[in-house]
Formats: sequence, C-alpha cells, structure tokens
Amino acid sequence: MTITETRPAPVRAPLPAGLKVTGPRVARAEWAKLWSLRSSWITLGIGLLLLLAFGTIAALQFKSSIGSGRPMDDDFANATTHSIALFGVPFALIALGVLGVLTTSGEYTTGMIRSTLAAVPKRLPVLWAKAGVYGAVALAVGVTGAFVSFAISSGILSGTTAAMTFSTDGVVASLFGVGVYLGLVGVIGVALGALLRSSAGGISALVGTFLLVPGLMSLLPKAWRTEITPYLPSNAGESIFALHHASGTLSAGTGLLVLLGWTALALAGAAYRLKRADA
Repeated sequence: MTITETRPAPVRAPLPAGLKVTGPRVARAEWAKLWSLRSSWITLGIGLLLLLAFGTIAALQFKSSIGSGRPMDDDFANATTHSIALFGVPFALIALGVLGVLTTSGEYTTGMIRSTLAAVPKRLPVLWAKAGVYGAVALAVGVTGAFVSFAISSGILSGTTAAMTFSTDGVVASLFGVGVYLGLVGVIGVALGALLRSSAGGISALVGTFLLVPGLMSLLPKAWRTEITPYLPSNAGESIFALHHASGTLSAGTGLLVLLGWTALALAGAAYRLKRADA
C-alpha cells in the first residue's frame, strides 16, 4: 500500500510594507530613470536653449530693423515683446515632444520595458508615472524658458514700439500658459511613444500632428478649414498663451480644455494598448 502525503500549498508571504508597489514609488523610479540618461539632460537643455536663442535673435533683429531706416519686415509689422520673446516656442516644442516620445519608446527598443512591467504588474501606473513626471519637467522647462526669454527681450526692446513689461496685462498668465502648453505636449509625446512603441513612429506622429497638419488645412474648403483649424492641438495650444485672440480662434480656457481632450485621447490609446498587448 502506498501512502501519499498531501502537503498544503505554500503560502506566499506578503511583501514588506517598504517593498509594495505604490504610485509615489513608481513615480520616483521614473524620475530616477529620466535623469540617469545623458540624452535627457541634453535634450531638455536644447529645448531651453531654443526657446531663449530664437527669442533673443528675433528681438535683436527687430531692434536693428528700427535703427537701419529700412522698411520693417512684414513679420515684425505688429510684433510685440511678447510675440518676439516666444518666437522659439515651436522649436522648443519639437525638442520636448521628442524627448517625451523617447521616454517610453526607448524602453521598448532596449527591452527594458519587460523589467519595468515585471516590477509593476498592473502596468497602467507606469504610464501615469511617466506622463506625470515628464509632463511636470517639460512644464518647468517651458515656464523657465518663457520668463527668461521675455525678460531678455523686454530689456532689448525697451523704448521701442514693441516694448512690454511683466506688468502688462495678461503677460504673466500667458508665460505660465507657455509652460502648460509645452508640458501637455510632453505628455502627448509620452503617450505616442507608448502607443506606437517606436521612436521613429512616435516622433513622426508628433511632428506631423503639431507642425504638418496645420499647414495641410489650407487644402480644405474654407468653410471646413474655419471650423476645424481652431481645434487642432497646435492651434488650441497656442490660444492658451495668446495675449489677444483674433476672431475665429479659441479663448485661453477653451483652448486648454481642447488640448486636455487631445492629451486624454492619446493617453487612453496608450493605456489600452499597454493593457491589451504584450511588451
């Protein structure tokens, strides 16, 4: 007679409190990963430099045009310190948006995403942490660049017809709006990187959405163009920091809501694929 001994299934001991996966711990891990890469420092520095350099160059060119006695360029006909200082926003957008894409797509390229998801099995906290951490960093870079660029341009253009100061109505709120715009662009970049899982694809989608699609609107019938263009991510984002809103453009509040909607849509797509598809 054979006696079979039945042993109870081993009970897995709960993780110590210090090792449990929580939102703040995931965010700290993503913060450490972001700053551990040299490319992050370089790209953020380039984004800040582009914002400052193009604003300063535009201000110097405007002032030299005044003193030259030549007719003013059409680009500067109605320029203000505000518009000149923020001339570099579209260029900073590319740098910050591209880095947002790389924060997620880079992990898929190297295969590191498997280790990340093994440590955080629920997956979605990884996406929220990446988006939150990088969005906050892009916002900080955008706000810093906008305020410094405006201060430089204000000093250069003091006494000219374009002169403005921080006390001018709406300027401070607008400069914060630049940071919000660039921060949300960064979050959209993170979402595109997670959705497409390809650096080239994510960057192409980002650049196409913010730079190419607005130009293609001219191919549409005027009635369609008038209705659609204000709600594009780029146009809605620009309305957030515009000092004056022309007819047919969105107000700052409406523009913010529209861009938040686009951001939520991109994150929803990324979340769906992250939950449904293998890494």
